[in-house]
Amino acid sequence: MNRNRENRIYWNRGWSFFEEYTLALCEKETAGFPEGTEVELPHTVAVTPLHYFDESIYQKHCAYRKCFVPEKDWEGKRIFLNIEAAGHSARVYLNGILLTEHFCGYTAFQAELTAGIRQGMENVLLIEVDSRESQDLPPFGRAIDYMTFGGLYREVYLDIREKYCITDVFARTEKVMEEKPVLSSEITLDTGEEIRRLSQDNWEDWQEKLQIEGLMIRQSLLFTEQTEEGPTSGIYLLTKNELVHEVEGVKLWSPEDPFLYLFRTELYREGKLLDTYDVRIGFREAEFRKDGFYLNGKKLKIRGLNRHQSYPYVGYAMPASMQRQDADILKQELSVNAVRTSHYPQSQHFIDRCDKIGLLVFTEIPGWQYVGGEKWQEQAVKNTEEMILQYRNHPSIILWGVRINESEDNDPFYHRTNETAHRLDPGRQTSGVRYLQKSSLLEDVYAFNDFSHEGNNRGCRKKKAVTPDPEKGYLISEYNGHMYPTKTFDSEGHRTEHMLRHARVMDAYYGEEDIAGGFGWCMFDYNTHKDFGSGDRICYHGVMDAFRNPKLAAALYQSQGEEETVLKISSSMDIGEYPASLIRNVYAVTNADSIRVYKNEELVGTFETGDSPFRNLPHGPILLDDFIGDLLETKEGFSKEKAADVKKVLLSIAKNGLNHIPFGTILMALKCVLFRGMKMQDAVELYNKYIGNWGGIATEYRFEAVKDGVVVFTVRKGPARQPHLKTRVSDNHLVIGDTYDVAEIRLMAESEYGDMLCFCQEALKLRTEGPIALIGPEMISLNGGMGGVYVRTTGEEGRAVLILSSGLFGEMRIDFTVEKEVLQ
Repeated sequence: MNRNRENRIYWNRGWSFFEEYTLALCEKETAGFPEGTEVELPHTVAVTPLHYFDESIYQKHCAYRKCFVPEKDWEGKRIFLNIEAAGHSARVYLNGILLTEHFCGYTAFQAELTAGIRQGMENVLLIEVDSRESQDLPPFGRAIDYMTFGGLYREVYLDIREKYCITDVFARTEKVMEEKPVLSSEITLDTGEEIRRLSQDNWEDWQEKLQIEGLMIRQSLLFTEQTEEGPTSGIYLLTKNELVHEVEGVKLWSPEDPFLYLFRTELYREGKLLDTYDVRIGFREAEFRKDGFYLNGKKLKIRGLNRHQSYPYVGYAMPASMQRQDADILKQELSVNAVRTSHYPQSQHFIDRCDKIGLLVFTEIPGWQYVGGEKWQEQAVKNTEEMILQYRNHPSIILWGVRINESEDNDPFYHRTNETAHRLDPGRQTSGVRYLQKSSLLEDVYAFNDFSHEGNNRGCRKKKAVTPDPEKGYLISEYNGHMYPTKTFDSEGHRTEHMLRHARVMDAYYGEEDIAGGFGWCMFDYNTHKDFGSGDRICYHGVMDAFRNPKLAAALYQSQGEEETVLKISSSMDIGEYPASLIRNVYAVTNADSIRVYKNEELVGTFETGDSPFRNLPHGPILLDDFIGDLLETKEGFSKEKAADVKKVLLSIAKNGLNHIPFGTILMALKCVLFRGMKMQDAVELYNKYIGNWGGIATEYRFEAVKDGVVVFTVRKGPARQPHLKTRVSDNHLVIGDTYDVAEIRLMAESEYGDMLCFCQEALKLRTEGPIALIGPEMISLNGGMGGVYVRTTGEEGRAVLILSSGLFGEMRIDFTVEKEVLQ
């Protein structure tokens, strides 16, 4: 529902929430009219614990009520109520009269209030919301591996319109690679008596009727561009009564330069402006071909992650700031170029942000594995229609998912969803996510969840082994995930293997020219049903934890970008993390040219990008397999030949252990004794000093990232003596606007070297001062050295403080300012 914001009246405050629905709630004259609990939208029907809670907690048949007196200037106007999402079915009543009903928890819907409003007196608006999972509609019917939180969890607003009004504009950009790109549009016009859909196909038929009624359409294309002198704005196009325009000199939208235009459609009657409808658009050409994905004629490897829209404690209910932050995390912190909105359409705020920052989107209809009967399928087709109509102006969306995720073939059903998508948006391709090889392919792109990698085999399957039609595009829509769940407090070896599994799959699909790319499963850990996860109602499948704190695997994605230097060492270098104290399989996750390694300030050696076993990735992790280097020569005074032989023995023992020494290593050790003057005691001392170190003094390490011959980043490793709590605040300036605002505070226990203390489970007490409030409990504990806190505005302006205290870290204060939005 793309409309210029200034025409909206947001109704996110002043709602009463009732955990049990009854129609009597909208009968104002009833004695004992219940008050309910006052809430502000977005709202969840139940605040939940972080984990170990039953999913029945949010399955409610509840209601939201708002009493209002119409404004005087509403008289003679049409009043539309817009609900961005209600999980999962809803009915809207005005003064006890049913106006409309809706049966999808992930798309928006509208109810016209005009006829039922009582002018000059109080009206009662009631929204019945059913979040129970027993309903016969997608995604329900069988087990689901994510929780389906309920409530009015997105915004609600009014549109006050004239009798004649524009209800939709679909902008299509074509021939964008040619000298004169074409911008055409389809306009839906509501006259109060009929719905008119105006397009270039029927424009001549409608023009005469519009002229008789004194109606005129005017369209303009506006832009704002940042230049060295500052922002410049202009109008690119100004036409009357035309729906097709050739536009010269447009800038293309791309991940590197996501240039957006404001496409404005105005409706006039006898010279008077009746309505304005704005949409943000971008000129770009996105196409999946048999040999990969092309954007604006250039081949681009898709490197993405899957995202759920859930958050700790409040499920789906988060305002715009948090939705936008997830897009920023994906693009800026994880350096991906694409996201899949698994397994349903997500917030317009999130997709708007993807448009703005240049993050490609694969979005899909709600569902998970199960396909129901005729009524269920009818609703799924309706969901497809609503998804396309509500999201088709977004340039970031490159693919429609029109199959139920991981469902079996059902050609009659999927013929309908494909036809719906192509009819409503002819210029965008379709796909459908499968776990099946060689399944029936009705879509334009074969999307496959490739979970074939098990740690010791190839990262992904060949395209020809999966798709029945090699002439169509091919995409890996999920990988890893449940194949190797990883918690922030798992062992170092486990967390490293988690990163390596993502690296192996990515390296494999980067090496396949005919695979468009892949979406890892998934961005962050999420709450799940009792049938999945680790028994605590969490799926630990993310490269981040539920609070968006990065695991080691997150650094792998981040290191594929070029914006910031990344250097993450996979090990704490603590010998107690390794069997027999033998430090093994240490990786540098980096986008630097090389890594210099120092041991107790002595240079061990330099490891080059070319040393990485991952040759297809832009920046593959580098195996650091030699912590001896030239130290046997420089510190022990060995000759070059003796140092080489002894080093081979020591590195072999480090790799294989004392009980599994290869025969060749035994022969080399014997050579050192017979011909290099080595004694057994010498060998033991060297082993303890350079390999085992058990009983010795802890070693300190320094790792330097080098780019173009210059050290650009340094990581130190050593025993933690001064642990501290590092905080990362999404925004210290909170703005009360259309609804409340939220800030996320990510927490990480670190050493003085900046090293994550992955086994810190410290408890923290939380309290606030000023006009903010906690979301969630007042006491939390870190998990794997990480945690998170959410605070929200309470409606007042001023200064506020979040105070965190613990025995280990002492007290920390985080300051916020809270202001009310000033509309321009």
